[in-house]
Amino acid sequence: MAHPKVGAADPAWTDPTCPVARTLDLVGDRWSLLVVRDAMDGARSFTDFQQRTGIARNILTDRLRRLTANGVLDRRPAPSGKRPVYLLTPAGRDLFTVVVALRQWGERHAFGPDEARSVLVDQRDRPIPELRPTTSRGTVADPDTTTVRRP
Repeated sequence: MAHPKVGAADPAWTDPTCPVARTLDLVGDRWSLLVVRDAMDGARSFTDFQQRTGIARNILTDRLRRLTANGVLDRRPAPSGKRPVYLLTPAGRDLFTVVVALRQWGERHAFGPDEARSVLVDQRDRPIPELRPTTSRGTVADPDTTTVRRP
C-alpha cells in the first residue's frame, strides 16, 4: 500500500519550515517513539505494545491511530483475522537512525557508569558503533561546523 507523504495532510505545524519541529509534531511524544521502538523490536499487536510499554489503553489507541494516519505504521488484518497488526512502513523504518541516536545519547547521558541497561547489537552480537554525522568532506559535523539555511 502506497502512503502519502508522512503528515502531509496536517497544516498545523509548530514551525512549518523546520524538519526537526515537523518531525516532533508527528512522532515526538514519548509514547509514539516507544511504540515505534517496540515495532522495530517485533511488537505487532495492541497487546504486544501495551505489555512492553505499560501504556494506558486509551493513550495506546490514540498513538496507534496517529502513527497509522501519519504513515509511520500500517494497520493490517492479523493472519488469524481477529485483531489488527501494526507494521512499520518505509517511513517508520526510516526512524531507526533516530531511535538509535536517542538510545546512544541515553547511554552517554542518562545512565551511571555501572548502571545496567539494554544494549543494541548487530547480527554478530556486537554493539552498534556510535552514530556520528559527517560533513561533505567526511569530517565530524557538530553545532560548530554546521548552519541551518532558512527558506
